[in-house]
Amino acid sequence: MNMPQLTPGALKGLRVVEMGQLIAGPFSAKTLGDFGADIIKIEPPGAGDPLRNWRMLQDGTSVWWQVQSRNKRSIAIDLRSAEGQDIARQLIAQADVLIENFRPGTLEGWGMDYETLSQTNPGLVMLRISGYGQTGPYRDLPGFGVIGEAMGGLRHLTGEPDRVPVRCGISIGDTLAALHGTIGVLMALYHRKVNGGQGQVIDVALNEAVLNVMESLVPEYSAFGAIREPAGSALPGIAPSNAYRCADGVVLIAGNGDSIFKRLMQVIGRDDLGNDPELANNAGRVARVKALDLAIEAWSQSRKVVDVLEVLAQASVPAGRVYTAKDIVEDPHYRARDMILKQQTRDGHNIEVPGIVPKLMGTPGQVRSSAPKLGDDTDAVLTELGMSDEQIRQFRDKKVVA
Repeated sequence: MNMPQLTPGALKGLRVVEMGQLIAGPFSAKTLGDFGADIIKIEPPGAGDPLRNWRMLQDGTSVWWQVQSRNKRSIAIDLRSAEGQDIARQLIAQADVLIENFRPGTLEGWGMDYETLSQTNPGLVMLRISGYGQTGPYRDLPGFGVIGEAMGGLRHLTGEPDRVPVRCGISIGDTLAALHGTIGVLMALYHRKVNGGQGQVIDVALNEAVLNVMESLVPEYSAFGAIREPAGSALPGIAPSNAYRCADGVVLIAGNGDSIFKRLMQVIGRDDLGNDPELANNAGRVARVKALDLAIEAWSQSRKVVDVLEVLAQASVPAGRVYTAKDIVEDPHYRARDMILKQQTRDGHNIEVPGIVPKLMGTPGQVRSSAPKLGDDTDAVLTELGMSDEQIRQFRDKKVVA
């Protein structure tokens, strides 16, 4: 890795048990782990977390796994067995945080409801991420991030008018839920520290996490009966802000600030528009957005992307081109800010992975360990629980652990 030795993480000393799989729960745990928390990931023996086998594999393991599970320890436990459930309870009894993203009722079926767990660990903070939350008429329905995106209102807006809605290309519903869950964990830990030492449950629903970032979607409907519709690359109600064709590609230009708009019009040789009093504010520009977009593209389409960006940067007009993974990895700014890190997998491969966000100046995050193989830390974690080598061997012989 190309990161220097850093100070201890902001969350050093925090112990987290992760019982989730795939994206939402594990992403939240990854975020905590990046900042120093000890993440003990419980996986089923045999296959482990299905994410290990998602998308592109290197030596049989997903490279996505290398990012999602860095800074974690893997212990393989059969949670369907009574003895495996007992081991999990022992781990949770010593934890600050439990993260799970099973369907509601799963933990209750294993005798791990919060009321039971908090009897032995009253300070436990329990993050529960599910499709629709732990209550309500949809509670028991299966839910994935893509469904949360659809029912949270995002999918309806993603795409071109009068076309079938498309996804944004990543599992944004899961990661939005994970980030809301992480915020909830940190708030609950703060409350526990300053207000009496009690833990609590954090209930995050995928569709609600999506809805929470949907800006003015609901109040516009409430106040005016207006239903926001898909608008392609434009930003409805904000003008001009769109993607514009160039001679060799596309550039995004955000010229919607009043003073920025005037500078943009000067750059494209349209001072007549920049000085038009009807266009001095956003409301006026929205009323004539089609004409403005045509004027901007009439200027951009005869120029190369690099030339457009250079001229706009000199005029302090926000603009950027659409990056691929190759563009990101080769961009010097990303590298200058340690957002592309070199990481060695446990199979010995050197790969580049995204850096850590946010950037804390006093206690920055760091990659302390690469993603574990299944059960890499079973013996170490069970030993920390006080189990002898013989006890661990017996559990392994009975396939309770691996």
